[in-house]
Amino acid sequence: MATRNRPSCPTVFYRPDQYDPKDSAAYMMRRIITLVAAEVDKAFEPQGLTSAQWVPLFKLYHGDARTVAELARESQLDTGAMTRLLDRLEAKGLVTRVRSSEDRRVVNLELTKEGREAAQEIPQVLCKVQNAFLQGLSVEEWQQLKDLLRRILDNGLALQGESQGKE
Repeated sequence: MATRNRPSCPTVFYRPDQYDPKDSAAYMMRRIITLVAAEVDKAFEPQGLTSAQWVPLFKLYHGDARTVAELARESQLDTGAMTRLLDRLEAKGLVTRVRSSEDRRVVNLELTKEGREAAQEIPQVLCKVQNAFLQGLSVEEWQQLKDLLRRILDNGLALQGESQGKE
């Protein structure tokens, strides 16, 4: 879909002889993500949650995953790392593992009452941090930024699809 919109002769934005990494859009996006993550982590400190922990908690809350394997895939972690992370969340009383009655090999994940309460707080923190980073932008600029980022994301997904098709 995104490949249809690409011009036959793509625009060259960066040239090796003039490349300044700090002026790179990817570098700036990575820095923004790092800074946002640090602020989110700081905001979650009183609850004792790290970014590694709130992401899966929020995904469970939204029903994006029900098993360790699904949650690992959704969180872009390997199952071993996810299991260790779930051990910590379970020790904090936020998540429980429940063996499936249909297939004993499957372990379903459920939020505890405390886990649901913690997950309900996540949007407030994320909104506060992101709104702070967007200060000075108008609503129109914010919408334009999101549209531009979606287009860049679509290009990246199209490139990834192209490279996977060549394997």
